[in-house]
Amino acid sequence: MTNRLTPARALLAGIALVLAAPVQAQLEARDDRGVTVQLAAPPQRIVSLLPSATESVCALGACARLVGTDRFSNWPASVRVLPKLGGLEDAQIERIAALRPDLVLVASAARVVDRLEALGMRVVVLESRDHADVKRSLTTIARLLGTPAQAGQVWAAIEADTRAAAARVPPAWRGRRVYFEVDSTPYAAGASSFIGETLARLGLVNALPAELGPFPKLNPETLLRLQPDIVMADRVALASMPSRPGWAVLQALRDGRSCGFPGPRYELLLRPGPRMGEAAGVIADCLVALAARAPQAR
Repeated sequence: MTNRLTPARALLAGIALVLAAPVQAQLEARDDRGVTVQLAAPPQRIVSLLPSATESVCALGACARLVGTDRFSNWPASVRVLPKLGGLEDAQIERIAALRPDLVLVASAARVVDRLEALGMRVVVLESRDHADVKRSLTTIARLLGTPAQAGQVWAAIEADTRAAAARVPPAWRGRRVYFEVDSTPYAAGASSFIGETLARLGLVNALPAELGPFPKLNPETLLRLQPDIVMADRVALASMPSRPGWAVLQALRDGRSCGFPGPRYELLLRPGPRMGEAAGVIADCLVALAARAPQAR
């Protein structure tokens, strides 16, 4: 009796070895911690604890895979009916675990990463301060979704919309110095932030010194010294600015050189994700309106 394997038996033995081998990750991406996240298959149950990540998942064609989001995710409309699982400071761990996600997307400032990973969840940490970060986040998510080419398509749409917005900015407003407020504390968008980079793409200049960083908290006296040409903020905050100590002397406010954005439009401007091109258009709309209202304003 021979111990040699027949060709059929050799084939069966090879198949058995393949089936017995550990499953290798088919998808992987490095998150903004520098951690490589590996998945054996595209995720089918995604929790997003970051509005821009929620929007990115949907823009990449995977909205149906979302099973829960943070309380602030509200676009597109379909995500509003999903379970709301808290925010940066109060993410609801037990409810997240109960949803059995195979991928959780969180902001770098979230406090729950270690606890989620301790429960065996795959966690991707994202940090989007500037345009390059946004592009990288889109690429990371697309790779893990198994649709890497779609990230390029979404980014190309952002670029096209931004160029179209820039073409509509009235020449008289190009080169103007802008103060863009992101919080009435006040925090502002610096030149190196994604908002600051969008302003630059539109031909505007950030009124803040670049060395202050992407989102500096300002001493009110700093802004009074800078005297920006245009003030941009939430509509409600803008209306209250003249009552802030010393702010009534801001010439831009006195001359009406300001953009007060209503809630949904302002929220759009603050999200570093796939709608940044649309946000550029919102800013261009305001500048067109300013030019029509006061074409010779200085």
